Amino acid sequence: MGAEQRNLFESGNELAAYAAKQINYHVMGYYPITPSTQIAEFLDQMKADGEHDISLIAAEGEHSAAGICYGASAGGGRVFNATSANGLLYALEQLPVQSGTRFPMVMNVACRTISGPLCIKGDHSDIMYTLNTGWIILFANTPQEVYDFNLCALKLAEKVKLPVIVAFDGFFTSHQKRNSKVFSDDKTVQDFIGTYDAKYSALDLEHPVSIGSYMNEPDILNNKYQLHMAMENALQTLPEIFEEYEKISDRKYGAVQEYQTKDAEILLFLLGSSYHTAKVAVDKLRQEGKKVGVFTTKLLRPYPAEALYDICKHANTIIVADRQDSYGAGGGNLSIELKAMLQEKQADCRVIARVYGLGGRDFYEKDAEELLLLGYEKQVKKFDYTGVYPGNSAFQATDYFKPITENWAAQGCTKVEVKQGTVEVQGGKLNEVTSMPKRLAPGHGACPGCGIPVNVNLLLKGIEGNVVLLFQTGCGMVVTTGYPKTSFKVPYIHNLFQNGAATLSGLAEMFHQRQARGEYPKGEITFIMVSGDGGMDIGMGSALGTAIRNERLIIFEYDNGGYMNTGYQLSYSTPKGAKSSTSHTGKNQYGKKFFHKDSPMLMAATNLPYVATVAESNPVDFIKKAAKAKYYANECGTAYIKALSACPLNWSDKPSTERKVISAAVDCCYFPLFEMENGFTSLSYDPEKMQKKIPVLDWLTMMGRTKHLAKEPYQDIVREIQDEVDRRWERLKARAEHPLL
Repeated sequence: MGAEQRNLFESGNELAAYAAKQINYHVMGYYPITPSTQIAEFLDQMKADGEHDISLIAAEGEHSAAGICYGASAGGGRVFNATSANGLLYALEQLPVQSGTRFPMVMNVACRTISGPLCIKGDHSDIMYTLNTGWIILFANTPQEVYDFNLCALKLAEKVKLPVIVAFDGFFTSHQKRNSKVFSDDKTVQDFIGTYDAKYSALDLEHPVSIGSYMNEPDILNNKYQLHMAMENALQTLPEIFEEYEKISDRKYGAVQEYQTKDAEILLFLLGSSYHTAKVAVDKLRQEGKKVGVFTTKLLRPYPAEALYDICKHANTIIVADRQDSYGAGGGNLSIELKAMLQEKQADCRVIARVYGLGGRDFYEKDAEELLLLGYEKQVKKFDYTGVYPGNSAFQATDYFKPITENWAAQGCTKVEVKQGTVEVQGGKLNEVTSMPKRLAPGHGACPGCGIPVNVNLLLKGIEGNVVLLFQTGCGMVVTTGYPKTSFKVPYIHNLFQNGAATLSGLAEMFHQRQARGEYPKGEITFIMVSGDGGMDIGMGSALGTAIRNERLIIFEYDNGGYMNTGYQLSYSTPKGAKSSTSHTGKNQYGKKFFHKDSPMLMAATNLPYVATVAESNPVDFIKKAAKAKYYANECGTAYIKALSACPLNWSDKPSTERKVISAAVDCCYFPLFEMENGFTSLSYDPEKMQKKIPVLDWLTMMGRTKHLAKEPYQDIVREIQDEVDRRWERLKARAEHPLL
């Protein structure tokens, strides 16, 4: 009899979080990315409820999250992480650092499509990038396995001194709920894993060690050989851990899993949750007298060659279905590695490779049947895609609207003049800019009351002539560019959160280079990067670099105070005390624990020529600053504008009141309106002089996300917020009054 367990109806993400809670890791460094984000969200909720002591550190990007985890593991404790897709790739550089220095930890990967184009659905294109990083990789195909493998993974990691990935299908396994069993007592889990006594630690002051030394050959060769030997050790150790785990759980696991393979002539090999769909197809074809079977692996690294060969050695044909492609290699990694193993074993069987299910395309019983039946065809391509459809060669792109070029865009709505070194803008009133057509068309999918289209169109009303837009990943990008249509009437490019400014600077520089060489017509283009949804957290490094180089472009940040496109996790611009899906409220937690980022001042520290804040509640000021930004971007260098952007869905207020909410943020000085031209600061609006200044709590209580701060237990937090808002406001006024600032 095993240990006492109880039933839960939970998803893979929930069970990964539950396992982490029972282990009670010391530290989790993380960054939100779909579909793995829920793991951190669930852990934060349990933290607020006092169910664990894990220190949850929200990094500003996945690369830093991996760095947090590495540093924490070097401190001799237990460390946890979760990520997906491009987040995994952003952290990829750090993975060999972790394994090469032999510090154990566990990271969950909810597998997802790699961009571009941007797609958030599940396939295996991300996890295959990790095969050569030196991490052990377990692959779970049910929520139950996600829970079980998370417990076994840490024990394995600490025994062989290697980090472990627990991978599973994004959405198919991460989000779908299943009946599962968990141990009733956390102590059962902790007794199974045992205590961890790190042999080396950066916190061992009596025995100091240097971690990650500079190393040349032949020492580096031996280092990598030791990593290889650790992998070999893992291959021998994992069955022992699975056997030990079976005794307390009554669940038996091996490196591989097979169904109806003993007498099978045709075998299907695939990874993840598709295995269970294929089992149904096998049963149906067996009833028709066809000797077919299916198998999968639970272990990508180390590679379980012998176990796989034992399954394959009697088959006539093996169909390998990859949910990713190693482009140009004639198959995905599953098929390539299986073929290499079979060749080494000199097995006499045919291998047919197929790529399927990319971008989360559903895999049905009939799809598995079609794959299995390929084995009965004598003439068949050794490699192909399945599920693709022919394009329409006669297709003609539809122009839904006329492109807005310099010739068509309204001229003279604003007039910019330089007088005695000062940039002045005439016009800009709403009735004066009505003739300016919208570059962002009304046909988009933003939520009612969303501030993004409002702010983008207000910005563009002040920018006459030709524009090229770049959007970083975020709500603004997702709701405007659903293929095959677009909401943009001007050229548009997308790149990921962390690299938007650098991408646009490259495009702007190409424009100037081609013009200088006579390859492009004379004229002016204003290049504008639009960022939000935490984009100036993960993208801050790129933005600062662009500003320091003083590239000729505009960086426009719509600050909606969170990672909204992934379901509202805290960002560094989220107000202190605000509740989000990673800053819950509870007996042990009051919401976000630290103050909002002052990104205008960070950008100003690069000495760029123009910095400004704008708000839809002050539209004329907004439009005039946009016109100034255009002048500075085209004549001097980088201009930065930040707008406070409403998000009714996650702020928990009403779309019809957002203008008032934004106005209150300005009047309480949480979001003051000012501009800095060539280092000189001026206030655009002074609520004190207008006798409109209000306490910050008046603004906070207008939104559901911060309404709880009005309650008695949070008076100290509100006082801290008010003090910080006042401090920033007084410093800003002092800058405006100083002749050199």
